[in-house]
Amino acid sequence: MTEVKLWNDKREREMYENFAELFAIIKATEKLEKAYIRDLISPSEYESECQKLIVHFKTLSATLKDTVPNIERFADTYKMDCPAAIYRLVTSGLPATVEHRATVAATTSNSASIVAECVQNFITSMDSLKLNMVAVDQVYPLLSDLSASLNKLSILPPDFEGKTKMKEWLSRLSKMGAADELTEQQSRQLHFDLESSYNSFMAALPKAGN
Repeated sequence: MTEVKLWNDKREREMYENFAELFAIIKATEKLEKAYIRDLISPSEYESECQKLIVHFKTLSATLKDTVPNIERFADTYKMDCPAAIYRLVTSGLPATVEHRATVAATTSNSASIVAECVQNFITSMDSLKLNMVAVDQVYPLLSDLSASLNKLSILPPDFEGKTKMKEWLSRLSKMGAADELTEQQSRQLHFDLESSYNSFMAALPKAGN
């Protein structure tokens, strides 16, 4: 039997050794992802090990960028069925625990921003009525902005009082002329509906945080 050499020189030998290391990192990451999903490893242990694998992967893939320009193709070539590892190493670049924390933080931050926007629109709408800004072309844009901000806030149910009342008022105002003005009775009713909706809105926020 003739011995088959995989490499002809030191450079080729180093390349194949790097290929083997890359193969091992991808396989290890796939096993780690599955272990984490199945609760076979604690989040802290998972995060520590995953971070190490990601660092090793980034270092090695940078070294192999000329010979392995596409990791997915490398995985296909060597018949590696490792979708979780490819996502974690190539697409995400972060442990799942870190990725999820970032997503929650972004969602919370975004919700807080929309809540502040809703509060501002409520107060602006109520203040404008107190200043006797009762023409349709003055009231409609304010209620439209308030309705839009309420609809952006996912923590509120579709039948939330404020959403329903603003929709009713916008429908009523759209049938009037731009220069038409609310009567004193309409203005008082709108202010009452805004105040009632605002109080319901503020009461709903603690429940959403639970």
